Parts: sequence; structure tokens; C-alpha cells
Amino acid sequence: MNILEIIEKKITKKSLTESEIQYFINEYCINKTIPDYQASALLMAININGMDDDETYWLTKSMLNSGQIINFNLKNVIDKHSTGGVGDKITPILSPLCAAKGINVAKMSGKGLGHTGGTIDKLNSIGVKTDLSIDQCNKIIKKNHVFVSSQTNKIAPADKILYDLRNATSTVNSLPLIASSIMSKKLSIDSKYIFIDVKIGDGGFCENLPKAEQLSKILIKLGKKFNRKVIVHITNMTQPLGKAVGNAIEMNEVISFLNNQFDSKELKDLIYEFVADIFVTLKVSKTKKDAYKEIDNLIKSKKTLNCFYQWIVSQGAIKSNVINKKYWNPKYKVEIKAKKSGYIKYISAKEVGLVSFELGAGRVNKNDPVDYQAGIWLNKTYNDKLNINDTIATLYSSKKINKEIIKKFEDNILISNKKFSPQKVIVKVMK
Repeated sequence: MNILEIIEKKITKKSLTESEIQYFINEYCINKTIPDYQASALLMAININGMDDDETYWLTKSMLNSGQIINFNLKNVIDKHSTGGVGDKITPILSPLCAAKGINVAKMSGKGLGHTGGTIDKLNSIGVKTDLSIDQCNKIIKKNHVFVSSQTNKIAPADKILYDLRNATSTVNSLPLIASSIMSKKLSIDSKYIFIDVKIGDGGFCENLPKAEQLSKILIKLGKKFNRKVIVHITNMTQPLGKAVGNAIEMNEVISFLNNQFDSKELKDLIYEFVADIFVTLKVSKTKKDAYKEIDNLIKSKKTLNCFYQWIVSQGAIKSNVINKKYWNPKYKVEIKAKKSGYIKYISAKEVGLVSFELGAGRVNKNDPVDYQAGIWLNKTYNDKLNINDTIATLYSSKKINKEIIKKFEDNILISNKKFSPQKVIVKVMK
């Protein structure tokens, strides 16, 4: 085959065949015979002209088959994926909740980039080791019903190669390329059910509902092609999720939640709705009403908290250090005070994430170090009532917090005399 002819076909809006797509993945990602500049040209043509359902399926299949497929030989195996957001701490709460009900959660996660946090960083901040071998993952899930691991080079290696090139060529926003990237990794694990959280709003992955719906439809179709059930929750990221934004500080909120202390109604609503859908889908609860009661019981009885501790200890964390919060010791903090009374909202969730990033909680490149102590506690969140001199938020860091960061946070606060319109946490569920 000729890569120039393949590029020309896509430039002229013609569909590629399965063999042409397989050839591209093999020769660029594995055999290295196609140079970056030709691969970039093809990605740009795809970005502009799109791919049909068959092309997207063949691309996903080729990327999936570039690596290892893992089978744990267990029933009720699920995977959960989030497209990323500000304060997104769903995985370390959802996973032990499911494990407490005997549902197996097999999860490979990533590090945070830019304004969005990563589950791996959050777990690493409390001493959880996430650089696991496949054999370790197998042993941990069979003992504790859950593991969360960094992605290995053996899982869909073509995806990492393509993603790095997409990142360098401004072709990240192509929906077929996004869907194939997500699903090639998710399909590498033998999870029958894949639950995906697509976040919309300026702090999320999709800026609006139509784009989120379009991506969700592609993901669901791909799931059917591979005989997997994909359920997509489209969730609101116009405001940060919960009270904490960062790494160790988010784990504080996670542990409080599992201790039956709900600092954020929005976080509780999202967790209960998401987990209830999982319980009903897997038929461990008959109805969502039953599932809500079961979630309450699992948390109040401390069964979920015990599952959490067993899981993180199996991945190298020291339980006493976590219980006593020895992982949390920020050197600097600044309290942001209200200069007038009213009701609050953050103009941009993304800006909150960027402040956390500038405090040290984020990174530009995947191998950059992060400050686990850096982050933000949102003392007041959407539609909370403020009085003058109330603490709106507390900024934390291991380095001195400069005035520019403080001003950036203050400029993102909007205070109104009237309450803002109520917002749904879960915008839509698609199956």
C-alpha cells in the first residue's frame, strides 16, 4: 500500500478500507516506516473530514490489537472512564462502593494534564502505588474486587503514539480519534460493562451538549461492535465538582465522603446516581430506589470505607498514614475573603483548575513532577450564601503563593444579590 494514496483518499473525503487503516497503524506505530509528517497529514485530513462508523471501528480495532488484551476470568467486571474535569474525584469513591457490593472494578487511569486532574496523581499523593504489572492487577482485583493502575506500554501502545502526535498537531478534538483512543484502552480489559462520564462545560472535555451527545453515540456504537455494553453519563462541569481541587486535598474529601461526611451535595448526588445506575445495570439492585438505600447502608456501615483501606493497602499505601492524614501538610495557605454579601458562583470552572495548576497541582507534560500539597478548598460553592468577610476558598501550596495567583482566583468569583439558576449534576444518560 501507499501512504500517499491513503492520505489523498481522506483529503478528498473518501472512506478508508479496513486494510488501509490497519496498514497505517502497523507501519506508523509498530514498524515505524511512515514518518511523522505523513502521519500528521493523515490525522489532519481525518480531523477536517471525519470518519464514518466503519472507519472508526476499524481504527479502534487496529489500535486495540496493537497491544495486549487482559482477561481476569471474573464475573461482573466493569470499567469506568471520565473525560476529565476540575475536582473530579469519582473513581476513588465509586470503586470501593462497587467493590463492597462484589462488583469488580478494573481501572487503568492517567496522570493529570493542564487544568484537569488525574486519578493516578491523587492516589499517588496518599502513597498508593499505581505502576502495577498485569499479574499484580490480577491478584489485587481477585482479592479486593478493584485495582487502579497506570496504563502500561502493553495496552494499546498505538494509542499513546497517536495521542502524542495528535497533541503536537492540534488534532486532539476529532471525535472519531477521541472515541477510538478511549475505547481502544477500555476494550483492552475484559469488562462487560463500560461506564463513561463525559463532562460538558468549560471545565470539561466537551464545551456543549450536542458535542457530548455526538461523542456518546460513537462510544455506544463502538461498544456494540465489540459486544460490550457502554453507558454514558453526560455530567455538568460548568462548576468544579465538590469542595476540593488538587491531589491530596481531593483525597481528604474522598475519605470524608466514605466516612459518611458529605461536604458537597453535588458530589453526593452524582455518586449516588452514577453508582445506582451501575447497581441496576448489573442487577445487584432491582430498582434505583433500592440502590440508593444500598449505597446508604454500604457507607453508613463503614463497609465501603473498609474496602477502600483494603484496596489501597494492597497497592502499597500505609493505612495509619492515611487515617492520620500524614500525607497532608501544606507549607503555605491563603484564605480568600468575601468583600460583599450575596450568592456565589465561579465564572469558569477551568479557571479554578488553572489556579490549582499554577499552585503546583498540575503539569504541562506527563513526566513533570507535581506538588501533592497544592490545591484549593472551596469553602463556598455554587449558590452558597456569603456574608462580608466569609472565607470563600483556601489556597494551598508547598511554595509561597504569589499575588498574581490570588488575583486570578478572585477575578473568577461572581457574587449576585439573587440566587443563580439551579443546575443538574447529571445532564443526560445515554445507553
